[in-house]
Amino acid sequence: MAPIRRLAFVVNTEKSGAAALARELIAIARTVGVRRIKSRPNRKLPAGYFKGCDAGCIIGGDGTLLGAVSEAAAAGVPLIGVNQGSLGYLTSFTPDEARACFGDMLLGHYRIAPRTLLECRTGPQRRDLALNDVLIKAEVNSQLVRLEVCADGELVTDYLCDGLVLSTPTGSTAYNLSAGGPIIHPGAGVIAMTPICPHTLSNRTIVFKDTVKLSVVNCTPGTRLLVAMDGQRNRTVVKGSAIEVTVSRRQLALVHRRDYRHFGVMRAKLKWSGGLTDKK
Repeated sequence: MAPIRRLAFVVNTEKSGAAALARELIAIARTVGVRRIKSRPNRKLPAGYFKGCDAGCIIGGDGTLLGAVSEAAAAGVPLIGVNQGSLGYLTSFTPDEARACFGDMLLGHYRIAPRTLLECRTGPQRRDLALNDVLIKAEVNSQLVRLEVCADGELVTDYLCDGLVLSTPTGSTAYNLSAGGPIIHPGAGVIAMTPICPHTLSNRTIVFKDTVKLSVVNCTPGTRLLVAMDGQRNRTVVKGSAIEVTVSRRQLALVHRRDYRHFGVMRAKLKWSGGLTDKK
């Protein structure tokens, strides 16, 4: 892969050790000839923050990386995720791994994993991107909603439920999994739609092809909906407005080690058995 010579850091300074780790990685970057380096805390990123960069380095938890998705996707910049949080699916490098391989990675020893993004439209000029999921629920917590879902103009069903999770394969291990949805390989071209606590036992996850156009309409009198992108960026939708969700033309690129193995990460994060080959 091409060497990384212009690098932008996003650091969650509320995470213990994150600022110190950023200083270490910046020093390593300078020793291998990175010409342009900038860094900022993980507060709302200014428009165009990644413009002109070869990559972004996110130091924090998965939430920190999710907060940088829109800007990184707009700039077409891959993200290096260093986990200074808890679980860390997306921030796949541990601090020790980052210290050990950061220099080689910046010299081009890495591979790119493209990830599907969802585009959510809640009005003519109101749209946003999500790497994990789009959550649709009542504005008031614990309030049931009736949501009518159409796929490419065809009625699927209407749900009486606590909400819906529309998930990418990457996000299948997030809210989707907690709501009873399936784990999906990140390379699969699909959208998973999982109802939250549906009041019909036959309502289960539906998996759609990646060309589908989903439309969700609020059929609950007097209720407003909350639409959340990746659990972070929220907007309230007036009753009756259709919410449209499709797979975006843009993708997000994640930087992985050359020896990265998806199911190895899954086994570690979900505490699955390693099997005989891992015990040798």
